[in-house]
Amino acid sequence: MFWKLKKRSFITCMLVVLATLFSISSHSAPLSESSVPTENNQWQKTLGEARGQTVYFNAWGGSQQINDYIRWAAQQVQKRYGIELKQVKVTDTADVVSRILAEKQAGRDTGGTVDIIWINGENFRSMKNHGLLFGPFTEQLPNYRWIDPQEKPTTVLDFGEPVEGLEAPWGMAQLVFIYDQASVQNPPRSAEALLEFAKKNPGRVTYPLPPDFVGTTFLKQLLLELSGNNPALFEPVDKADFEQVTAPLWRYLDELHPMLWRKGETFPQNNLALTPLLDDGEILLSMTFNPSYASSAIANGELAESVRTYVNTAGTVGNTHFLAIPYNARAKAAAQVVIDFLMSPQAQLHKSDPDVWGDPTVLSMGKLNSEDKKRFSELPLGVATLSPQALGKALPEPHSSWSTALEAEWQKRYRQ
Repeated sequence: MFWKLKKRSFITCMLVVLATLFSISSHSAPLSESSVPTENNQWQKTLGEARGQTVYFNAWGGSQQINDYIRWAAQQVQKRYGIELKQVKVTDTADVVSRILAEKQAGRDTGGTVDIIWINGENFRSMKNHGLLFGPFTEQLPNYRWIDPQEKPTTVLDFGEPVEGLEAPWGMAQLVFIYDQASVQNPPRSAEALLEFAKKNPGRVTYPLPPDFVGTTFLKQLLLELSGNNPALFEPVDKADFEQVTAPLWRYLDELHPMLWRKGETFPQNNLALTPLLDDGEILLSMTFNPSYASSAIANGELAESVRTYVNTAGTVGNTHFLAIPYNARAKAAAQVVIDFLMSPQAQLHKSDPDVWGDPTVLSMGKLNSEDKKRFSELPLGVATLSPQALGKALPEPHSSWSTALEAEWQKRYRQ
């Protein structure tokens, strides 16, 4: 292990276990047996060291639902483990990565400002390549045993980059498109159909401004479809003929952009900015990386009851988002305990509730006991949420290096 451990008395260990057994969430039934950490002396020592520590959790703060969920989690880990969890709301995770890199360059190898970072894709690859990650640690967490990489390979492969125990899976995501049945009867289910749809409805289609995550994902969705899932996309971009591989995308966007909202001269800052445009009827289609988002927006009165979601016939891009611990984190023990709790069946169940967040779970139903499995099966999907069967198999993400390259080329072509 990479940290010093303080011995705890048997009584203290038992108190920790009892607190875990009897704590309940405000939205969930009591913990089942499968949610209780396994008996593990090393883990009990980690729990002891974690007590009293403060964890600074750097996470995107643009969603009130997500912020509320993290606040709930903070209450839970305080009651269970005596850990103070503080969310540091960030706009761009890349800024946090840059800060950690600056700390390393300044020789601040302990006492860092970040204890947990919500991360995936190119940000993970950057941290991994620069030696900014603590671990491997994920497979040592008790609740990792509910993860099945065979069933969900993106839990161990992040945008083509092997995870290697350096980040813990937190939630699943898949691109879905949003429309209002009152205005659109047959939504376009392919890149080609979208172009024709935009031509028939000029000014009423748009997408988020890259490098917004959903905006960049939309570019990758188009490229996968238009290139026929070119195998080069799943290798580092510097191994490919970038101009040749991406040519179909730029031809497509050159034709699409004049048909877009505000003639493609202005783009919404992020996918959340699409919601009021769709609700006002200014645009006819929106998109999100959370399959439950539209149902939540309907419940919150942000979208009409007639709104629904769909995916393209060939599938849509999907991935896993993760939690990681920087190499110089001040509270490594408590960070591991928090992450383990966030992977627990109770925390994942609460997060999957569309009235809470609606973020799909990383857990494998085949690994859970019957009681936990039943709780997940009884979760309401929401009126606009596609079933797992309707979502189909997600298209794999291109290698993370393609995101940066696509964003740079897009900016060069369409923002100068």
